[in-house]
Amino acid sequence: MRLGIATDHGGFQLKEELVGQLRSAGHEVVDFGDLALNDGDDYPDFVAPLARAVAAGEVERGVAICGSGVGASVCANKIHGVRAALIHDHFSAKQGVEDDHMNVLCMGGRTVGPAVAWDLVQTFVAAEFSQAERHLRRLGKVAALEHA
Repeated sequence: MRLGIATDHGGFQLKEELVGQLRSAGHEVVDFGDLALNDGDDYPDFVAPLARAVAAGEVERGVAICGSGVGASVCANKIHGVRAALIHDHFSAKQGVEDDHMNVLCMGGRTVGPAVAWDLVQTFVAAEFSQAERHLRRLGKVAALEHA
């Protein structure tokens, strides 16, 4: 799978570890930065380009990390066509894709350890949208909110 990943200083070390693990697992990874640890950087500078790439189909899915994951989630969801969620557990990483067609997984570099983060990313990548009628109906209602 072609995946995008982005972070600010709050998740830099976690991003670096995940990039290596994803590539070792055979995924193509586009790193939207930050490319060096910089305590003065701002997550929107990296998360917004990632989210735009997901929305445009340049990458299939994205992983966005900041200190808590909250800012990354808020930022990614400002991009039309992105369905981002802050995820801390295995069930939500899977169900978010299967039921809600989540395409950007958000995590906190200061709240999720590397082993849990890797489990969440693997689960997110392996999950597939169900295409169930009720899920399509709900997504239609959510998409309509973007035009309200």
